[in-house]
Amino acid sequence: MTTRPRADTTPLYRIRLADWDLPEDAGAIADLVNTYAQLPTGGGEALPPDVLSQLVPALRKMRGAFVLLAYHQAQPIGLAICLQGFSTFAAKPLINVHDLVVVPEHQGQGVGTQLLRSVEAHARTLGCCKVTLEVRCENLLASKLYRRLGYTDPAGASTLMLERLL
Repeated sequence: MTTRPRADTTPLYRIRLADWDLPEDAGAIADLVNTYAQLPTGGGEALPPDVLSQLVPALRKMRGAFVLLAYHQAQPIGLAICLQGFSTFAAKPLINVHDLVVVPEHQGQGVGTQLLRSVEAHARTLGCCKVTLEVRCENLLASKLYRRLGYTDPAGASTLMLERLL
């Protein structure tokens, strides 16, 4: 799907499903996730080479996982890594956007908006009832994007993401 964000002077971005079998897609996924990991909002450190080499094979094994890649011309500039879950309250599948990445030089140009709209469209084709995501409090740019697109805390509740490393 190719769309033109905002004004006619902005570049065209192409969004497509990643193909697990294409080495260039696997490389783009690993590179983009590693780019995000090195940003302050991603932790500020590169991912270990063994994690990067196992990322796509591990995602491929996850039932219902998919990745959307965003391109400017032939250059991958963003991605959405999505995992299928289940809503017990709706008794339907849902999609969780686990990672949304746009390279810094293309942020603020509509790429994140297009990626999320593409995730929503794909989720509808899968019969999903909603799209969920988490965002760190300090990631103000992402929070602003999500709220502008209508992502809210359910029923006005404050949502806190907790984790325990194993």
